[in-house]
Amino acid sequence: MPHATKTETSAPSKDLPPLPSNFTPVFFRNQFRTTIPLPTKTLYPNVAGQRAIVTGSNTGLGFEAVRQLLALGYSHLIMGVRSLDRGHEAAKKLQAANPKATIDVWELDMESYPSVRAFSKRCQEQLPGRIDSTILNAGVGRVSRVTSASGHESTMQVNHYGTGLLALLLIPIIKEKANLQGPSVKAPAMTIVNSVTGHLCKFPNRDARPLLPSFDDEKQLAFDPNERYGVSKLISQMFLIELCDRVAPVNGNPFISFVDPGLTKGTGLFREMTGIVKVVIKGFFGFAGRPVERGSATYVHAVLGKGTETHGCFLMNAEIAPLAGYYYTEKGLSARVWEETLKEPEFADAENIVRSVQM
Repeated sequence: MPHATKTETSAPSKDLPPLPSNFTPVFFRNQFRTTIPLPTKTLYPNVAGQRAIVTGSNTGLGFEAVRQLLALGYSHLIMGVRSLDRGHEAAKKLQAANPKATIDVWELDMESYPSVRAFSKRCQEQLPGRIDSTILNAGVGRVSRVTSASGHESTMQVNHYGTGLLALLLIPIIKEKANLQGPSVKAPAMTIVNSVTGHLCKFPNRDARPLLPSFDDEKQLAFDPNERYGVSKLISQMFLIELCDRVAPVNGNPFISFVDPGLTKGTGLFREMTGIVKVVIKGFFGFAGRPVERGSATYVHAVLGKGTETHGCFLMNAEIAPLAGYYYTEKGLSARVWEETLKEPEFADAENIVRSVQM
């Protein structure tokens, strides 16, 4: 497999030296000198009959990840999508990759806490057995400030709050269903889309006390879509680090990684952009971006090609890489994000959930 940095070792992400502040050489190495291998049945020969959940899967990286899993032999895919119509349309196209597989399309709006809870409840009640792989791919990169139903700015709501809550809710469900089927050779896997932009964001409000509410303060914090996307991934990564420190990948718990698919063209991430900005972004992505099948392959390698050694790790180029630089320079940042997130009413039972999967 290709290596992300010259410091790549088998050590966990938090024990690696941070990425350089001058990221340009790393970017060029990632985008122009690294080719992510496509998953094949030769690489992963024993996945027939497995089940996966993939969110944000009617288009882009999620769609292609579902197609790759089906082609490998997965027999049951649950697609979590915001639009059921578009989801069913995508499922019809995906069925060709494995005509015998079952593809379920379930509604999931990451901006809505009730929708996140309803989706996780459906997983609990309607999936009959083991959930082998979970890929939380849904995310947004908004070009303007939008407030979600929760009252949070929507980029933070989707990329941090909604994603964090869904991960938290799914862990005990994955554990319970894994244990119902008895011991397995491989632990269940969960990977969550992240981004190296968490390392590159400016993070001007890092000293705010409390921190998370400052992202909702339109008067005190100007909205820059590129900055907000990056910092939402940083905050998500900090939360997930703390979650992984509390939930070991044993006794049916999944191992959890957060993966950067790289700059990838054809994802629709910044589809809201218009005018000359859209032209420039499309041109840049067309020139430097990976093909979508290579970006999606990073997800598949994370759930199939890795194991518990990647629990709590950031994966770049399908290998363990350092965490965002702010983890090392802003001491206690991850703990602060965890504590403040748990003050959100929807996370009120988080500590009980964590305790339940530690047993």
